[in-house]
Amino acid sequence: MQSITRLLSTCTLTLQPHHRGALSVLQQLRTKTKVVEKPKPGAGQQFRRTVHFPNEYTVAPLKITHLAGRDPVSGRMVAKGIGGGIKQQYRWIKWVRDGPSEGAPQEEIVVELLNDGCRTAKVALVAVGDELKYILATENMREGDILKTSRVIPRIPVRPNDGDAYPLGALPVGTRIHCLEKNPGQPCHLIHAAGTFGTILRKFDDKVVVQLPSKREFAFDRTCMATVGRLSNVEHNKEHVGSAQRMRELGNRPRSGLWKRKEGKHGRKIRRLPPMTTIAPPPLPKEQEIKLTLNL
Repeated sequence: MQSITRLLSTCTLTLQPHHRGALSVLQQLRTKTKVVEKPKPGAGQQFRRTVHFPNEYTVAPLKITHLAGRDPVSGRMVAKGIGGGIKQQYRWIKWVRDGPSEGAPQEEIVVELLNDGCRTAKVALVAVGDELKYILATENMREGDILKTSRVIPRIPVRPNDGDAYPLGALPVGTRIHCLEKNPGQPCHLIHAAGTFGTILRKFDDKVVVQLPSKREFAFDRTCMATVGRLSNVEHNKEHVGSAQRMRELGNRPRSGLWKRKEGKHGRKIRRLPPMTTIAPPPLPKEQEIKLTLNL
């Protein structure tokens, strides 16, 4: 073994000119970084899941892909507080509650109430004619209830029940509503969270003033559709998580280490006192130099 080591120590490596050029290129590539455009969180884009929607509406549960806070294109981490979570199936909500513009309202029957892991409120399977669809369930909705949907605005406001869908101009003042259209004909994309509701405060001209859950007041067109009632799962904001594992199942990633009381990044940094310091006397002044000259 010693002879082999001695032999290798005497060997020298010589590179030809073209090999030296290749070696320099490898050294340059080794330090080269790849520029990746990473999106910023917000701006209406969510990094929790991707839902695979088919071309036509269906009540079959849809498959989803958990993103866990990563960009689906580059795979880079964007939102740090989002984790994977347990597997869920997405139920496609039909946001447009369309009814007849004249005549009697359309009647729908509630077939089943379901829990959807991708949203906080419960989901109701509703049958109308030969069609099945999902809507958000209200607080007092039960299986077998008959729901009414109409776009007619009568001279006298109607007396609606939970789950009925009417234009804002057809509902009396003080009615609790949810799934509100922002503009006539658009999907109902306001007031979706569990236990929330809006309140009709007053009417003027062709506008209806609604107080949203944020306590802000907005004036909507009287033809905007809204669903009557408060959304289900009212106790959602009081639910006790109970354990760290349950928090991971909900899809929340812990961010430990950012705050510690003593040595964390945002903590108070309580440290031991430094040792005693002896105060030294002031330094003595420097002696003045005396220069002597001798002239002969």
